[in-house]
This record gives sequence, structure tokens and C-alpha cells, in this order.
Amino acid sequence: MNPLVTFQNLKKDVLLVYKEHHPYFVGDWKTFSSQDIQNLIEVIESQVKQTVSEKWIYTHLKPETNEKLPRKDMLDILSQYVGYSGWDEYLYKHKALVEATQQHKKKSYKSLLIWLLLLLLITGISAFIFYDFIFEKDNIHSLEVKDSYTNDKINTDEIKAVIVNDSTEIPVAIINSELQIKTKDSAKVVIKSPFYEDKTVVVTNTHPHPNIVLEPDDYAMMLKAFMKSDIKDWQTRKEQLQKIFSDDLEVIVMLKNNLGAEYFNKEEFSEKLIIPSASLKKMKVLEIKSTANKQINFIRILQQ
Repeated sequence: MNPLVTFQNLKKDVLLVYKEHHPYFVGDWKTFSSQDIQNLIEVIESQVKQTVSEKWIYTHLKPETNEKLPRKDMLDILSQYVGYSGWDEYLYKHKALVEATQQHKKKSYKSLLIWLLLLLLITGISAFIFYDFIFEKDNIHSLEVKDSYTNDKINTDEIKAVIVNDSTEIPVAIINSELQIKTKDSAKVVIKSPFYEDKTVVVTNTHPHPNIVLEPDDYAMMLKAFMKSDIKDWQTRKEQLQKIFSDDLEVIVMLKNNLGAEYFNKEEFSEKLIIPSASLKKMKVLEIKSTANKQINFIRILQQ
């Protein structure tokens, strides 16, 4: 069997195991975000006690096809992550699985019919549960998210909201610029934004939470203004950037079309911000981290 075909199957298994830890992820490697990559690196390091770099994931896992097989030590790490001793065992058992599948296709029509009936039964039960979950209208709350100072509605492109349930997170739908929060009894909702302080609210059926108000992060808002506005006084802008950026600032810009990422330090990124440009205005800030004194020390950006 072609090892590249088996590697493609290993990539699928890695996604399946990742979804066990992050059930809210419903995409594939093409839609695997930078945050998903960080989550995967952390869980591999925790479970396998090995390290996989962000660059390696972009090079070998995110592409739809692979022209050559990665190094065996990296294949061993991924195989251990999905429950095998290493690549050799995964290769052997996948071959056996493919052969067993081929044998299974030769079973009689009667066995196939029984399998189909069981599948229809399971699908019907799942559809009933899904319908009950989605279309129960009485327990859906529509909430606006506003800026605490301006009282204006916050652009929902700048917000990520999840319902925290035990150890899982369920993404909150956004319709007509309002969060759609579904509850049975109550729901713990966490709202995050690169430009606002994180906020946690509890929504119940008997006492629905009022519209959510977020506190803006002043330095993050200044950064947003620098990126979107046409400020001409570059000297003033330079002095302000020195104040809001930490000396150890790290900036990662995710490039379009899965071309990888670019890295900038404080001096390099400040130079890009001093003079407004069309490409700068197309950048979307995904994540901002700050020090204890509120200076920005990490920025993750998507180049649109």
C-alpha cells in the first residue's frame, strides 16, 4: 500500500482525535485555524510528550495533498497521538483495516440490508435529537453586544462567543448582529474579542441576561485605529506605538491561500504602522495579548 495514502488517513485520524478534545471544531485541515494549530500543539505535547512546530503543521498537515512523506519521527508522534505505538504499527493496522473493509464489501445482501436498517434507525434517532435541539424556539435568547463607553453595537466580526458546558465549548451563532444563545435551564457564555476585555455571563430561561456590555482595551483600540485610519502625523504615531507596544512584542501575520506566516518584532511592525497603506487596512486582528501593565506583547493577524 502507498504510504502517502496511509499518511492521508493518519491526517484524518488526527482530526478525529482533535475533535474529541475540541468538539466545537467542525471543519477540516483547510479550515484549521491558527488557534486550532496552537491547541493541537499543546495537546500533543501533553499526551505524547513531544513537540510539533507550527511551521511543520502548515507544511505537512494543512495541504490537501502531500508529494512526499514526512520524516518517520514526526509520523511516530502523530501515530502515538491517535493511539498507536508508532508509524510502523499504524501502517500495519491500517493495511489490515483496508483488507478487512474489502472483505466486508463481499458480504451477502442480507447482512448489508441489516446494516442499512440499523443505520436508518440511528439516523432517525439522531435527527430527532438534532431537531429537538435546533428548533426548540422558546429557549433561544437574542442578545446584543455593546461598547460600555459608546453604547454602540460591537461589530460581530470582532467577537467570539462560546457556551461553556463542563469541559466542552459550543460556538454561539450570530444572526442579525445578535448572539443566539440556546438554553435548557441556564448557559454560561464566554465572550472574547481582541479589542475588549473578556466577559462571562450566565443566561437562564427564567431571568434572561440583559444585553451584554464589554469594556474596551484602550491600547488594543489604539492599535485598531492606527491600522484602519489615515493618520498623517507619523512622528506622533511612532511615539504612541512606543508606549502601547512591549519591547518584546511578537507579531504573526497569517498569509492568504495557506502560504504560511510572517513574523515581526516591535521595530519591524511599528514601521508598517507608521505610514498607512491599503494592505494594512485589509489586515484582521485575530488575537491580542498584553503584559501586566497593559502593554501589547503579542498580536496574531490574518492577511485578507
